[in-house]
Amino acid sequence: QVQLAESGGGLVQAGGSLRLSCVASGRTLGNYAMGWFRQAPGKEREFVGAIRWSGANTYYADSVKGRFTISGDNAKRTVYLQMNSLIPEDTAVYYCAATGTGWGLTQPSVYTYWGQGTQVTVSS
Repeated sequence: QVQLAESGGGLVQAGGSLRLSCVASGRTLGNYAMGWFRQAPGKEREFVGAIRWSGANTYYADSVKGRFTISGDNAKRTVYLQMNSLIPEDTAVYYCAATGTGWGLTQPSVYTYWGQGTQVTVSS
């Protein structure tokens, strides 16, 4: 029904920046919000941030607040994750997700569709 395609991952030194993009295709009219999650080796998938299409309201995990910024382009059905001041602890596979639920956006279980994941590695 909905396909999510991510790009922008890579290797960066601590203090650097990356911008991830996620493009949604297919039947996306029912999508209420999109989120970013990450999963490091040996850890559970954790919430990074989310954005509601209705009012561009954004939400962030405490661990990234002030460093990461989520934005969206509704017409392009694309959500972005701008990551600044990266630290080694940010190293993880980052996933884009979409949901029509509209509630509990910090929880992976509310998201219906997921991207393939993109590796972000922060050195030093």
